Order: sequence, then C-alpha cells, then structure tokens
Amino acid sequence: MTDFIKQAAHVKPSANQLRLLTETPFYAFIHFSPNTFTGLEWGTGDEDPSIFNPVNLDCDGWCRAIKSAGMKGAVITAKHHDGFCLWQTKTTDHSMKSSPYKDGKGDIVGELSDACRRHGLKFGFYLSPWDRNSKLYGTDEYNDFYKAQLTELLTNYGEIFHVWFDGACGEGANGKKQIYDFDGYFELIHKYQPNATVFNDKGPIRWCGNESGSSRYAEWSVVPSELCPNCEIQTSPGPFSGELSFMYNTDGNIGSLSNIMYSKGLVFAPSEVDMSIRPGWFYHEDEEPHSLDRLFDTYLRSVGGNTTFILNIPPKPDGTFDERDVKRLKELGDKIRESFSVNLAEGKKITVTPYCNSDTQCTVDIELEKEEKIRFLEFCEDIAEGQRIESFTVQMPKNGGWENLFEGTTVGAKRIVELGGISADRLRIFVTASRDKPIFGKIAVY
Repeated sequence: MTDFIKQAAHVKPSANQLRLLTETPFYAFIHFSPNTFTGLEWGTGDEDPSIFNPVNLDCDGWCRAIKSAGMKGAVITAKHHDGFCLWQTKTTDHSMKSSPYKDGKGDIVGELSDACRRHGLKFGFYLSPWDRNSKLYGTDEYNDFYKAQLTELLTNYGEIFHVWFDGACGEGANGKKQIYDFDGYFELIHKYQPNATVFNDKGPIRWCGNESGSSRYAEWSVVPSELCPNCEIQTSPGPFSGELSFMYNTDGNIGSLSNIMYSKGLVFAPSEVDMSIRPGWFYHEDEEPHSLDRLFDTYLRSVGGNTTFILNIPPKPDGTFDERDVKRLKELGDKIRESFSVNLAEGKKITVTPYCNSDTQCTVDIELEKEEKIRFLEFCEDIAEGQRIESFTVQMPKNGGWENLFEGTTVGAKRIVELGGISADRLRIFVTASRDKPIFGKIAVY
C-alpha cells in the first residue's frame, strides 16, 4: 500500500496539461449560433441560416472585454448542436455560406482567431459532436463528416490552444444515436495541433461535474483511470481488488485514497470549471450578469482550487457583447488585479521544516517582518512533479502558540485561502498529510 501511495504522488501532468494549469487557467467561452436569434439554448437543426446576421460583429471588442477580466484565451462554439457552422466549411451549406452576413462570405471563426492574435489571446474552439441538422448523424459516415469539419478547424486558423468536446448525443433522423469516434478525433488533434489541450468528459481535461461554477472541497488531478480513459496510466493497479464503474465526474470524492486504492491505475486529469456570466449559455436580453461577488468567488474556488475556469460570455444578435457584461468583466478583472497585485511575502524569509522528522508532514513559516492586514494566502505545489498534499492548516501566532485560521485539503497547481483581513506578522502552513514529501512552488501573501 505504501508503494502505491508513493506512486500516486509521482503521477505527473503532460506538457499540455501543465501549460494550461500554470499559464492559461482562466479563459473565455463564447456561445454564438442561430440560438442567439431564436432564444433557444438547444437549437433544433432546422433553423433558416438567413436569421444569422450579426450586423455589428465586433471580435476586437470581445477580445478587449475578455482581456479586461484577466482571461488569457477564448473558445468559440464553431458548431453547436443545431449543426450551423460559423466558418466557411466545405462539408455543409448549413453554415456561414447561407448567412446574409457579408453576403455569405463571412467567417466568424476566422475573425475571432485573427482578433485573438491582435490582442495577445490564445484561440480555441468547440465543435459539437451532436449535429441535429446533418442527415448523416447516426451512421458510420457521420464520423467522416465530423472529422472533415474538425480538420478544417485544426488546419486553417493557426495555433489552437484548447479543443472542447461534450458528450451530448441525441437520436439522428434515422432514430439511431451516433457512436462517436473519439479516438479518431483525438488522433487528428494530435496530428495537426499537438500543443492543444482537449476538454472531454473522460479527459485529459475533464468536466468538474456541473455548470454552476462549483468545485469540489478536495480537487484531485490524480484520479482513477476508470474515470478518464483518455489519459495515460502512470501507476500499477491499487492494492485492493474492486470495481469503480460507479464513478462519474459528478461525484464529489473521486481522488481520495478510499477510491484510488481500488483503481486499475492512476492518471493525471485536471478539472475544468465551466459556467456562464448569465443564467443562460446563449444571449437572452432579459437576463442580468451574475454578481461580481459570485464571479470572484468562483474564480477563487476554481483557479484558486486546482482547476481551470472557462467563463462564457454570449454575444447579442448584432455581434457585440452586452454592455452590462462588459462592465462586469472589467469589474472582475479589477478585483482580481487589486486582490493579487502586492505580494507581502516578496523577498521575505520562508522556511520549510519537516514536522517530527516526517517526509509527509511539514511546516512552512512565512515571516512578514511587520504586522500586515492579510486577505489572501496563495500557494501551490510544484505541479510538474505531481500532486501530493492531502490536508493542511493555516495558522497565525497567538499567546505564544498557534491559532488555526483555516483547514484545507488539496493544493495542487494553486490554492487561494481567504483570510478576511486578519492582522499578523507571520503565517504558518502546516501540512498535516501528504502522499510524499511536499514540493512547493510560489508562496504569496496578499
């Protein structure tokens, strides 16, 4: 059992996963399709393409708003379930070719990818496997059709940082559900965009289990291979025989020792938190953006809780962002920048000490030299070497001893602890359990 736990501590991210977690943990989703004009969330596939006419399309304005929030990239719905393609595809006329926008010569995917380059943002796309327009859906030929669309997007729009799939799968016109060739889809991505990360229900970037911005109390990137078969197994099987077929991404406790001991091997598959700035994923005029407090709290619990965060902003029918959303994005970015701009621990003494000569317990003492008002503690593991910490306590000096301020579980790529404006000249992180010797990255106090 001890050997398996140590193996679990050394399950490591791929270069692509590491890049997303550490360089691009916060990025935008843009849901735009005929749904924007019909008021639906799931289109039917028989919408008239002539309704799609964003007369004031402003991809540069999108990018400015996205950057103002501190996001590093944008992912657009190149095709949603209705099957309408936002680019000049050769595969179907249910696309920009049949839209009045730019007399049928418009390419929303191309305009956004170009704008992202101009504004220093990374670019990605979502291509719905479910297609309610294609007559091929539900047949073997549909996979070839879909791969042709995927190839166009992978080869015509420069560097792609993120490809987004979901598992939505309805019946085709023939009454049959489609068997998706995800192995073939992945092969194309690896061939044409080897540096892209892929969001998929089964990894290598996996779903957090909800669309409300919630994250787990303990978020592990090291999970059983049964949950994420798209990832490389990096350990031997767990020491106990059992079955984990019951497990799914909606479960709240997927990376704990009580589960991984029964796995057939462990993989590295970080979670992505997804939510929309409004209740709906597509634009509805009567909706208001979520409060600044809710969005900031989601940021703390996602980016600050060992996940990435994809936040959707739906354009209006005219192709611009609603000014209410633009304002809220700027407020969010300002709050993030204000909260994490001055590191009070910069240049200060930080000492890591094994606790009672243990390899798996330690204290981290942060000397601030003078009393400071502290709102946040931010720290991380060197996630390139794996995720190890199972539990920790944050403490401050009091009456010659230590007072517990916060008790937490996992750390991973980043952990942000809210401390509410306490006053202290010293903080301590007490790692109470770890799968191997903790290896820390950045430690900051704000």
